[in-house]
Parts: sequence; C-alpha cells; structure tokens
Amino acid sequence: MTGFVAIGDSFTEGVGDPLPDGTFRGWADLVAAELCSPDFGYANLAVRGRRFDDVVTRQVEAAIAMGPSLVSFSGGGNDALWRGFDLAAMRDRFDRAVARLRASGADVLLFRFPDMSARLPLPRVLRPRIVAMNDLVTEVAERHGAYLVDLFDDRALDGHELWSADRLHLNPLGHRRVADQVLATLGRAAPLPTPSPSGPPGTGPALLADLRWASAYLAPWLRRRLTGRSSGDGILPKRPVMTSGFESPSGPPPDRRPG
Repeated sequence: MTGFVAIGDSFTEGVGDPLPDGTFRGWADLVAAELCSPDFGYANLAVRGRRFDDVVTRQVEAAIAMGPSLVSFSGGGNDALWRGFDLAAMRDRFDRAVARLRASGADVLLFRFPDMSARLPLPRVLRPRIVAMNDLVTEVAERHGAYLVDLFDDRALDGHELWSADRLHLNPLGHRRVADQVLATLGRAAPLPTPSPSGPPGTGPALLADLRWASAYLAPWLRRRLTGRSSGDGILPKRPVMTSGFESPSGPPPDRRPG
C-alpha cells in the first residue's frame, strides 16, 4: 500500500482543532481525507511538544517502515524557542533527516514556519530565528527536491483570527487554511487567494489580554521548560498504523477558505 505519513509535533498532530472526544483533527487529517482511497493509506505519528531529535529518533524510521509515497516533515519549531538554539547544528540534522526520507523513495513535504513573533513575546529574538529556520528549510527542500509549503508569506496567518487562544497553535480555521495550502502545493487544489492583512504585524491585543495570556499559557510553558517536562509526556501518536480509505473525523466544519 502506498500512502501519506505525517510526522512532527503539535502542528502536525492537530492541536488547536479539537474533536468532541477530546482528540485533535488538524490539517494533516484534512489533507488525508482528500488523498486517501481504498488503495492509499494514512498514518500520523506526530506528538505535541516533541523537539527535533525526538521527531527524528521516534518517527522517521517508523514512517519509512510503512513504505509511504508521501511524508510530511515539520520539526525544529520547539527547538527554536529554547535558549542556546544552534542553527548550524540544526541545518545538518535537518538535511540528514530529509535525505533519509527521500532515499526511501518517498516524496517529502516541508513547511516554512508562520511568523510566530507577531503574537508572542520577544519578537526581536524570535523573528530572526524563524527567518533563519525558514531559509534552512528552503535550502533543504531545493537540495532534495521536496515540496515546500510557504506559511511564512501567507498574510492570513499574520493576524489572530486563525490562531487558538494560546497563540501557539492554529485553530480549526487555521488548520483548514494550512490543509488547503498543502493541497494546492501538491496540485490537488487551486492556489489560495492572498487576503488583505488584518493589521500590521505585531499589533497584539490590549495589555490586559496579554497579561491574561501570560498567566494562562506562558507561565505553564515556562514551568515545563524549567522542570524538563513536555506537553507530550505520556502522549502516543494518534494514528500509528497506516489505514486506507481514511475519512476525516467529524467536527464543526470550518470555513474552507478563511481570510
């Protein structure tokens, strides 16, 4: 069986697009529902909170063993948020991981990260790292002939409308937007129109909203970092086995083309 295997962290797991049973759907499930057939399967090995080396160690070889024709690979975003982030080391590790996936015969789908600095603290620290990571991903995609989904230049993702309250994860509309971008990149849908920006980047909500966000989301994130814990501790991949004829789980249907 040929098929699609999605690997990565919370972005690919679908965090921010909850289903009634407490699990997550996300862009990869939405893409799989368009691609899958009785002869084309889908698996999703992504787990929230995983850093790059975790993704490579726990997911890359497992994905290759399934013999997919397409693998989506997104990793390194969690690493870029840590102090002491080593871009040169990341470049070498990223290149080796994509080379391994391409050597298996699979097509590979990579992503240029959205500009998270528009919503998070310390934009002067974050934005250069995001730009550097995106340059790295672009180089690797060109070197190995991978598909590249450019989320950084998607102006719809600059505002708050497509993001969850935690400002880190896409909401259902955001996941639908990414799914449509992926399908367009794969030639399975028309390119999305470029929306008008909702406002200049960095124009966040009022100070009170920022303080509430810091208390509800930033403080717990910092505590996990300080104690060496992860949001993915104890979490297993939601779709560890390739299943053919996949249909997207039900949930509130998002507008197909927000923005």
